[in-house]
Amino acid sequence: MKKSRLHGGIFFYFCNMKRSFKPGTMLYPLPVVMVSCGDSPENYNIITVAWTGILCSDPPMCYISVRKERHSHAIISKNKEFVINLTTEALAKATDWCGVRSGRDHNKFKEMHLTPEQAEVVKAPMIAESPVNIECKVVDIKELGSHDMFMAEIVAVHGDEKYFDPSTGLFQLNQAELITYSHGKYYSLGEKIGKFGFSVEKIQHKRKTSSSSFRPERSVVEKSPKK
Repeated sequence: MKKSRLHGGIFFYFCNMKRSFKPGTMLYPLPVVMVSCGDSPENYNIITVAWTGILCSDPPMCYISVRKERHSHAIISKNKEFVINLTTEALAKATDWCGVRSGRDHNKFKEMHLTPEQAEVVKAPMIAESPVNIECKVVDIKELGSHDMFMAEIVAVHGDEKYFDPSTGLFQLNQAELITYSHGKYYSLGEKIGKFGFSVEKIQHKRKTSSSSFRPERSVVEKSPKK
């Protein structure tokens, strides 16, 4: 505990001290995705991206931020489309490898034994081994500094059939063993601790009825006036 005196003789006590950092990218954890691009098998490529997220719900839009010197930057800039492929524990090695090797020197699909799959709308390939593939068309490119932000409209989404509950039809993405990225390291997701809105959700109590608590309505009998 630290005691600090301000003007006027007022003392404040600070129990939990925090260390300051210089301004930087300390917004973690983040999704880590493999972004596939290219319009023909000869120039198909994969880039691993953590600077990604949703921009808007309606219309559905997302973004990826890519350094200008990356091989995929020129491909996406030219074709104005890409596919975001979610990553899993089984894809962790390929995810990291595709982020530290350049498509100028490697055929990433071939070397990581990944399968390019034809998309529905865009020419860029999907990664068949990914549980979710998100097709995107670029609507704007923002030059920000170290990275350019590719703002895109989501034009199609695909989910692996094996994660659909056959009885309810619900897509159980929690069973896909997704991974996340935090400060240079990859992590698997933990246990569910709640759901959206659970903090204000009302608990439903069933009303109990028993013979002891049941009271029939009393009948009202008019008393005749005394004569």
